Amino acid sequence: MAPLLLAASLVAPAQAQAEEATWTGPLSTRGRWIVDAHGDRFKLKSGNWHGASGTYTGSGDINDPANHHSGEKADQVPLGLDRATMATIISGFKEIGVNSIRLPFSNQMIRDTTPVNGLKDPQLNGKRPLEVYDAVVAELTRNNLAVILNNHTTTSRWCCGVDGNERWNTSQSTDQWINDWAFMADRYKANKRVVGADLYNEVRRNVWDDPNWGWGNDHDWHKASQQAADRLQQTSPDLLVIVEGINWTGIPVDGFAHGRPTLEPARFLSHTLANPAKLVYSAHFYGYTGPNHSGATGIGETTDPRYQDLSPQDHVNVLQRQAFFITEAQKHFTAPLWISEFGVGGRNENNPKARDWFERFVNQLIANDTDFAYWPLVGFHTNRGGNGWALLHWDAAGNRMGVNDGDDWRAGAWNRLVNAPSRTGQVPHETRWNQLLKESCPQKEKLVGISHTGNRGLCVSGPQWSGTTRVTNEQHVTNDWATGYTKLQCPTNNAAVGYANFTLVCAPVAQGTQTRVLWFDRSDNRPDQGGDWANGHYKGQCAQDEHIAGVAYNWRRTPDALLCRK
Repeated sequence: MAPLLLAASLVAPAQAQAEEATWTGPLSTRGRWIVDAHGDRFKLKSGNWHGASGTYTGSGDINDPANHHSGEKADQVPLGLDRATMATIISGFKEIGVNSIRLPFSNQMIRDTTPVNGLKDPQLNGKRPLEVYDAVVAELTRNNLAVILNNHTTTSRWCCGVDGNERWNTSQSTDQWINDWAFMADRYKANKRVVGADLYNEVRRNVWDDPNWGWGNDHDWHKASQQAADRLQQTSPDLLVIVEGINWTGIPVDGFAHGRPTLEPARFLSHTLANPAKLVYSAHFYGYTGPNHSGATGIGETTDPRYQDLSPQDHVNVLQRQAFFITEAQKHFTAPLWISEFGVGGRNENNPKARDWFERFVNQLIANDTDFAYWPLVGFHTNRGGNGWALLHWDAAGNRMGVNDGDDWRAGAWNRLVNAPSRTGQVPHETRWNQLLKESCPQKEKLVGISHTGNRGLCVSGPQWSGTTRVTNEQHVTNDWATGYTKLQCPTNNAAVGYANFTLVCAPVAQGTQTRVLWFDRSDNRPDQGGDWANGHYKGQCAQDEHIAGVAYNWRRTPDALLCRK
């Protein structure tokens, strides 16, 4: 290890302690919390070990380290394996207090058959990049660290500009992207410490087009991520499915619309998985970017404030609006929030705004008990100089420089974060709300609301069901509870579990004879539960202790009344 160049007055902060592995995979969710197989809270205290997603900047000789980000050439394997062994690097991770690793990969890496050489673990030399990735996953999980697979890029390029990796389908088809995810999920599904699939990194605009959330076209990130989630839950149902918000839309020029939507669209259009207890949302924050600032300097820079320019209260308000609202209780969008990237420069970062932002952001993570992943864990150094963003750096001789060596200003905040008090122990089940996005609610949920227009519905926790009856006429109507309207009614002892295309889907899970008719043709008629699940449309919603027994619609074929029963 290189000698420490410390002033005599420097005192090293209290260091993070490696956690004992007391958790059992797979992981699931309960409300805003991630839990292990026993129902105990498992907080993702993660870091990013990048490299397998690519470090090449896209121009010049790919074999020249100067053409890789900060000269850190990775050869499509996790960074640093040419400077230290897997065991050495992973020991460093545990030493600084992380319990989980976000492990980026590219789709190109999956297919590349070029052997990798020059790695410190001799058994890895001659293997293709995917086989090295396999070995890293195995070693991480053998060391009781949870692994989150992250599809970071399509081609093996340094992220994230106008680089051909802007969307999941910029350089490949959506079908190919989903097939690759099925391949990766199947590859590791026997390893219950491989806990999550982080679907795609920083979805953003390319030269000509924006991604969107809910338009239904081939740029629709909500649609594509829902499709990928459905496939993953068929292939490897134990995995958490992690959906990141949209990173950028618009043209970063003053006078043109532009901004960072992050997770804001999920407030009105969230995801509903077949097993909803596997959904996690994620977002990225860096001080040099902003709610409407791309992070650029020079070309692409606008006059919008960066996050580090915001006042403390404005900063908190913006973070809440863009991402932290996800953890609000008992909404259709309620899920764990994982800040899967945040970071700042280390020893050479002298901008007081950047330093202050990092301290404030760490405070926000602690105050909200939020899951996190620092970017990045591993970097290179030369005589204790270089990029400086990583928490652990190795030089060409294998000497390590770490965040806790005593000369890194981030150490106090980092150790405060990983050692902060947080919720532990059993997390009870709570009422779960989901939007109706297909014909039926997820199993273990019943239908409780329908919108007048817009084809939206709301599901809520209910009894387990399997067999269903599809009702398309009035054969089960027992009395004229909506005169002049066409009525669909579930059979006796059935509750509605879905509605689509003038079809009521019913399951034998309900008892009760007390009914009321709830009209919602001219205004909302609902309790304030579940959030705004059909924004801009009138909504009818039965009480939580009721179920929908029938739906009435008029000649315009719009649902106008519900028969609520308990």
